Amino acid sequence: MTRIETVRGAIDTAGLGVTLMHEHIFVLTGDIQQNYPAEWGSEDERIADAVRRLRGAYDAGVHTIVDLTVVGLGRYIPRIQRIAEQISVNLVVATGVYTYDDVPFYFHYRGPALNAMMGAQVPDPMVDMFIGDIRHGIAGTGVKAGMLKCAIDQQGLTSGVERVMRAIAKAHLETGVPITVHTHPDSRTGLDVKRVLCDEEGVDPGRIVLGHSGDSTDCDHLSELADAGFILGMDRFGIHLETTFEARADTLIEMVRRGYTDRMVLSQDANCYIDWVEPAAMAALPQWHYTHIFDDVFPYVLERGVSKEQIGTMLIDVPRAFFEGR
Repeated sequence: MTRIETVRGAIDTAGLGVTLMHEHIFVLTGDIQQNYPAEWGSEDERIADAVRRLRGAYDAGVHTIVDLTVVGLGRYIPRIQRIAEQISVNLVVATGVYTYDDVPFYFHYRGPALNAMMGAQVPDPMVDMFIGDIRHGIAGTGVKAGMLKCAIDQQGLTSGVERVMRAIAKAHLETGVPITVHTHPDSRTGLDVKRVLCDEEGVDPGRIVLGHSGDSTDCDHLSELADAGFILGMDRFGIHLETTFEARADTLIEMVRRGYTDRMVLSQDANCYIDWVEPAAMAALPQWHYTHIFDDVFPYVLERGVSKEQIGTMLIDVPRAFFEGR
């Protein structure tokens, strides 16, 4: 039986149940929060609100949430531990670096940045950092990462994005922990992921979720990626920025019709709190919660030919197979 790490410890993958594969609890700018904490407010109140929302998700049928908050998004595991102690949902946390452009300044004069100066290939410290989070736990908490995360957006394969991507690949090949990549499908960035992670670094595309694939309505391109072996993350239901609710749901329906049910996972990219959005704008996003997919998406797609069994495949069977590496 394959085991997967959660905040409360390792569990059998058979116990994952209904799994939302791309969520966040908090997305924060850590140094802003520390130095200008007024907007954050009471830590206890924020935690209580997250507990309330996650209990609601559990009541709706969610057993596992993959929290893809990594360096660059404000990951802070002690806070997540406090939440996990009060809920029944399994929380899988991630390691990696989130950037669309350059690496965080910390890495500017470390690792490969010194190759020219040293006249040799200098190992990237990110690799050991990611492996340490997976094997030994994150920042002394004992909580081990169960997912690797990186990003590429419409800026494309910048030097920083490529450096993180290659470090992620090396950590994956060393540990076997699977990968999620934030992508921008309208820029066809999944093809960059294929070239760097798969063709050049040797990662099996079946161990990679291409996040935010549902932002695109180009089902031919999504089919191309699924045929290459990737798992497609249909994971922004409730976020109507790149496309509309109907277009996003209709893309899912069409991909199911084309026979790709077993190549897709579902989620909402929801947050209990995100400091990248003005509070007034957050208040205008009532659908940005962990049960939107149950309340609105599933009724819509069921009425249009997707079966309950196919939804179950995307929520339960594909995530389990993905983590088991089959």
